[in-house]
Amino acid sequence: MGTSLGVAIFPADGDNAAELMGNADAALYRAKADGRGTARFFEPQMDKWLRERRALQRDLQAAISQQQLSIVYQPQADIGGDVIGFEALLRWNHPTRGNIPPSVFIPIAEESSLMIEIGEWVLREACREAAAWPRKLSVAVNLSPVQFKHGDLDRLVKSVLIETGLEPERLELEITESVLIDDLERAISTLGHLKALGVRIAMDDFGTGYSSLSYLQSFPFDKIKIDQSFVRNIGLSQSSAIIRAVIGLGRGLDLPIIAEGVESTDQLAFLTRESCDQVQGYLVGRPRPISDYAKYVGRAEDVEQLARVRPAISARQEQSHGADSRQNSGIG
Repeated sequence: MGTSLGVAIFPADGDNAAELMGNADAALYRAKADGRGTARFFEPQMDKWLRERRALQRDLQAAISQQQLSIVYQPQADIGGDVIGFEALLRWNHPTRGNIPPSVFIPIAEESSLMIEIGEWVLREACREAAAWPRKLSVAVNLSPVQFKHGDLDRLVKSVLIETGLEPERLELEITESVLIDDLERAISTLGHLKALGVRIAMDDFGTGYSSLSYLQSFPFDKIKIDQSFVRNIGLSQSSAIIRAVIGLGRGLDLPIIAEGVESTDQLAFLTRESCDQVQGYLVGRPRPISDYAKYVGRAEDVEQLARVRPAISARQEQSHGADSRQNSGIG
């Protein structure tokens, strides 16, 4: 567990109890936004920041009813380039501010009850969409710690699967370590009920927390996602070593490994050499409306961009293998 702390000092930050409490609350709000176990002293600009944040919260509540939220889909491919599924990603097109990044509005939703409603909407829409695909590809949906704390998650998932007709094995639920940190016993129980439904559970952002290995021992996950921060720094020896270790761990546990944030041919070549199972990132495809990927979900429309994904990846792999062969034979 972690504790966040907001501090306001008399008399600099207020000369009465009400003002001090209000400013301490603003500092606490900022501390929580900055992450677990953070302390923040009040600063004058925090008041403006807090007002803007609360305004966004009100707008987000309206966004749900006014259909400003949408889902885009990012393809996931096996290491050979075949698209095997999509991750559903939430977007918010604000009427006056334009597209607001998920990194801004998701924490706001998680600090209120809005995340329960939004999370349910995303799950239902993603499952309904995937159930309509002629090809039986998987769909990955992120779960928030808030849904574990306050939502009747296993009953919700069961209800959505029945309502949409999506086969349980095609639904992949992604959780981060924070889900387990908050209440391990409850989380393990909920995950067990979800597994009993036949859905798959993936550990997202693996390696960025403190106790991921112990969590793998506590619960039988179906997939491990290597965090994009390691893939981004793949040229650094430390990140490369961590990726090798995670892939080796997955092999030992008989778990597929997917690397997210793959954007360059060099990153793909490294992951191919290390026998990573799956990849996700701009090199495979950007998050887009599912209509842009119609061909890959089995619909009639022909989409050219992803039609080039598999040949392009195969060509890059051949180039990589060729370079390795020349290096091993002393050529080049």
